[in-house]
Amino acid sequence: MKKHITLFIAILLFSGLTAMASDPAKKLQKNPEAFSPEVREIIERVEEIKAIDFKALEKSERQELKAELKELKKEANKRAGSGIYISTAALIIIILLIILL
Repeated sequence: MKKHITLFIAILLFSGLTAMASDPAKKLQKNPEAFSPEVREIIERVEEIKAIDFKALEKSERQELKAELKELKKEANKRAGSGIYISTAALIIIILLIILL
């Protein structure tokens, strides 16, 4: 019996789905009130950069914009995406442990 329970728990553990972090801009389009004004400003700046014609810029300017985009992404993720993600299997195991113990 223990072998079956262990096997069942192992299957649940390895077959769980995890939640993926998504792009803050996509979240903002769905719910504009979800983020602080700072995050909205970051997203607006990213949209401005995306609207720029990169072919008309020099290589150094493109590199600067690329570096700025990386920094903006880090800042937006730091401000918007703080949460705990639990896989389905982990949640089931936690519930089973609570029930069994």
